[in-house]
Amino acid sequence: MNNNGSTALGLILGAAIGATLGILYAPDKGVKTRERLAEEANNAKDRFASGAMEMRDQVASSLQTKKVDLESQLEHVVTNASYKADDVITTLEKKLQELKSKNKKFQKTS
Repeated sequence: MNNNGSTALGLILGAAIGATLGILYAPDKGVKTRERLAEEANNAKDRFASGAMEMRDQVASSLQTKKVDLESQLEHVVTNASYKADDVITTLEKKLQELKSKNKKFQKTS
């Protein structure tokens, strides 16, 4: 998870804790306090769910970008390897031709 996701999660949790503490220390009746706590808990749950979905989307987007980058790099490596293999094959063919020429000198003519 990236730093932005951790920061967003920290802010959401901090806001929820702050709101809960503010309600607990407010001079209201117990019934009102419980209602406000339930309301704040629901709001915090909604904010947390929203933040989690946002982080999920960011991670999915980041993974997609990394996948495209990796595929591009892999294609580049395969292409370079193909060119190198072609160079090696060409060099081996030249050496083989040289060896065939040298070998003909040692063969007896019938």
